[in-house]
This record gives sequence, C-alpha cells and structure tokens, in this order.
Amino acid sequence: MGNLAIIFSILLLAIYCVACNALDQAFLECLREKAAGNGKILEDVYAPNSQRYLSLVELSQKNPRWLNSTSQLPLLIVTPQEEIEIGNVIVCSKNVGLEIRVKSGGHDYEGLSFRTQNGNPFVMIDLRNLNATEINLEEESVWIQTGVMLGQLYYEIAQRSNVHAFPGGLYPGVGSGGHISGGGFGTLLRKYGLAADNVLDARIVDVNGRILDRKAMGEDLFWALRGGGGASFGVILAWKLQLVRVPEQITVFSFRRRLEPRNFYLLQRWQNIAHQYNNDIFLRVLIQNLGTNAPGDEKVVQMTFNGQFLGTPDELVPLLNESFPEFGFEAKDCFEEPVEKNNTNCPDKPCIKKECFQVSWIRSVFYFSGRNMTGPLEIMLNPKGRRVQYSKGKSDYVKTPIPEKGWEIVQKFFLKEQLPMMILDPYGGRVSEIAEDESPFPHRKGNLFNIQYLNYWLDNTESEANGKLRWINNLYTQMEPFVANSPRTSYINYKDLDLGTNDKDYSYSTAKVWGEKYFKGNFERLARVKGKVDPGNFFKNEQSIPVLL
Repeated sequence: MGNLAIIFSILLLAIYCVACNALDQAFLECLREKAAGNGKILEDVYAPNSQRYLSLVELSQKNPRWLNSTSQLPLLIVTPQEEIEIGNVIVCSKNVGLEIRVKSGGHDYEGLSFRTQNGNPFVMIDLRNLNATEINLEEESVWIQTGVMLGQLYYEIAQRSNVHAFPGGLYPGVGSGGHISGGGFGTLLRKYGLAADNVLDARIVDVNGRILDRKAMGEDLFWALRGGGGASFGVILAWKLQLVRVPEQITVFSFRRRLEPRNFYLLQRWQNIAHQYNNDIFLRVLIQNLGTNAPGDEKVVQMTFNGQFLGTPDELVPLLNESFPEFGFEAKDCFEEPVEKNNTNCPDKPCIKKECFQVSWIRSVFYFSGRNMTGPLEIMLNPKGRRVQYSKGKSDYVKTPIPEKGWEIVQKFFLKEQLPMMILDPYGGRVSEIAEDESPFPHRKGNLFNIQYLNYWLDNTESEANGKLRWINNLYTQMEPFVANSPRTSYINYKDLDLGTNDKDYSYSTAKVWGEKYFKGNFERLARVKGKVDPGNFFKNEQSIPVLL
C-alpha cells in the first residue's frame, strides 16, 4: 500500500512540476562540475524513476500519515558518503533554484524533512551514511556525525564504558541531528539537562558550502544550533558531545493505577513534587487506554508512574515511600538483572501492578523504549519500529498544577478514543537551573512538566484520519485553561503546524505568532542570527526561522 501511495505522489510530482526535468539535469551537471573528476557523489543521487528512490522515501517516513497525501516529494534524493560533498549539493541546489530538506532520522512530527507543502521542487539530503563516532574517554566526550541514531550513540558508549552516558532521548531510532538541534530530553534531563546543554562543538555546512566548526561559525550561530532547530541555518554535520557519569547499576520502575476520580489525588501529588525531587530521580506519567470497543471488554484509562533512579533500590525506597506510600515499594520488588518485562497492558483491571529492575544504563534505554531488556545490545544499532501507525502530536508546558477538572476532561476524552496517549515529563533539577536565554530552548525555571499529546490510528482513510485529528485538536483546546499561556508554549521537537506556518514572504511578523510559542523571547535573536548567516533565506520550510536584519 505504501509503495502505491508513493508512486501516486511521484506521478503528481511529474504532472505538477513540468520544469523539473530541466532542473534535475541542471543540478546534476552542476554537481558533475563541482566534483572535479571525482564523480562519486553522482552515484548517490536518486531520481523518482529508480527503485532506490522508492525505498528511501518509504524509509524516511517514520510516520506514514502523508503517504497518500498531496504533499510534494523530493525531486531528487542525495545520500552523501562524505561531509565535503554536502557543500556541493547546497551550492548546486541554490544555483539552479532548488530548495533542500535534510533528513537525519526522519522523526519530524510534521514530516518536514522529506516533504513540502509549498509546491517548490526540492532535493532531500539523507544523512544515513554519515554515521561515524569517535569517543574520547579521557576528556569524556564523543564526536558523532548527524547520521548517527541515538541507539547507535548509546551502544557505542556502552561498548567503551559502563559508567558513562549521554542525556538524550528515549527512543533508539531517533536521529541525532534534529533531536539535539531542537533541545532533546530524556530520563537524564533533571540530572544533566538537555542534549543541547551538553554540546561542546559542532560542524555545519553554511549557505556558501563552507564547513564551519564552533570557532569558525562564531558563538551566535553555535548558540542557535543548540535548541533553535538546525535546519534553518545550514546542514549540521556533526556534534561534539559531553559524556556524563552514571552508576554501573541504576533502578527503573513503574506503578500503575486507573485514571479515575478516586485516583486523581495521585496526579495532584505528582504535579507538586516530581519537579522538586532529588535530581537523581526522574518520574514521568504515561496516560493511555486499556481495552477495546468490543462488546463486554471494559475500556479503562490507565496512568503509569514510570521512573528512573541513579542509585540502588535500597536508596530509592525511602524517597518513594515518603511521597507515594500507596505503591508499597520495597527493595525486594526489584530484579537484580535484566528480565523480560511482563505484559504492561495489565489485563487484570483495575491495574495495580508494579515492576522494578536494577540494570545498567544501556538496559534502561531498552526499558523506556519498550524493548525486551534481555535482548542483544546490537538491537540499538538497527532498532526496528513497531507496527505501522499513523499519528499526530501536540505539546504544552504546565506552570501550575492542573486541577481535578482537567483530569476529568482527559479521562472523558480518552474513553472516547482508541489509541491516545499523553506523556507528562517532569522538569526541575538541572534543566531548570540554566537561564532561559543561555540557549534557544526557553522552557526552564517555573515549568513543572511538559505534556505530549499523541493520537495513533491504523486506518488512514481521509474520514478516519480527520476524525483522529479532530479528537486531538479538541482535547488540546479543552486543556488551554490549565497550561502555560501568554504565549501558550510548545516544544519544537514536537513540531505542530497547527500553531502556524510561514507565509509566502517568510515574514518575521507572521512567523512570530508560532515562533514565540516554541522559543519565547529567544525567537527574535534566532531571527537575527538567521539574518547574519543566511540573509537570502535559502534554508527554509513551513516553520523555519525567518530573516530579521
């Protein structure tokens, strides 16, 4: 089905873009001249009539929501083998009038790394071949190219050390390029801050095709790359990252209850303490449905208190029992080695199951990404996705505890839907100690937690998809009284085009409407950096940073 949809999109591309044949030929001729006798890059350029093009497009779409849409696909796909080749791709694209999109992992929530809505033909640069890592344990750092997935980064660290980690996201298949440039957070954010807070250096190709490191690019651009979304400023090639220390063994755990009025007090307590915990504790909440709409199958909404502690179960027991004695947590509940998790769907309702494991840091990645903790570490190198699901995401920040009325709304909405999810990630700790203008990521002190709203579906017919989108938009609207406002803020890595898009002129005044939701007061500085490094606005998309001179 996916290939048929892609082929249909390719046919639309051919009909819509009558001048595309001349453009791609001009682009290839330019590349040939730039290669100066070394034509390897030409072997890695794929047109829509090649089988490799089809597979690259399909692999790019981690969320296949747009497979049967009218979004325009790439005119050409380039998979460079060497960093220096990307400069030629940029220069040639600019010379012949093509735009570019850059794909690291393909998890952009709105698919902007592989599609466009503006109708302009573009080249997609797929960074999959730029996947080298270089770890230096003496200075506790690592250089990674931006084709590296988080799983590969975590695997490479674990191969060299059992007391080092990196404070990035939870899911191994996410690309390091977009994740880190948007901020990037995971279970270590309260201890060590964001992924972007732990960037020491970077390499980027600018609009003129030059490769620049931190010294050459200057501190303004280096600031912008660490949370401002790198795609607006150039093509990020590599990051130098600070490794952080973790114990050889840490504790991961979960407790589950129904989301219903008699248990709302647990959420009220969590909202008041999760951001104030010892920085070694990360305790998030997942809200999702159990059961189906089948006759006789009771549907309930479950909340999972899902956490990590940088220490032993014996150390964790008094901390948890002081705040959540209802869970009856004991050190003997914890397995001292990785075991296969039980079915977390808790078929026996009401669900009161608890689980605890004492594991290495790399095994905690398995735990939080829903993988079998007894599996080989090599799974991190090629993490396979779950079943194909279409999805839409949105986000909020919360500065004052949501009252019970808000959770009543959530429960009612969830009981009407099949596969919704909310993820509540606590802030506080290190992430809140950093000033909100130290990087473009402004969601620091005063934010209790982040909300990620998700809705998944299996049938992407127009009527079904529209219904799922209405559901999440209606929930988002209903939650407005309970979340941060003036502006209502969102996380750039949970990109949401419903917040607004650039107009055809890419004006600052239009972009400010959505830009300040992601970046607050840092948006103006980002636009001024853009005006310095890309005044012609070559690097652009539906939510790119506009030029402000």
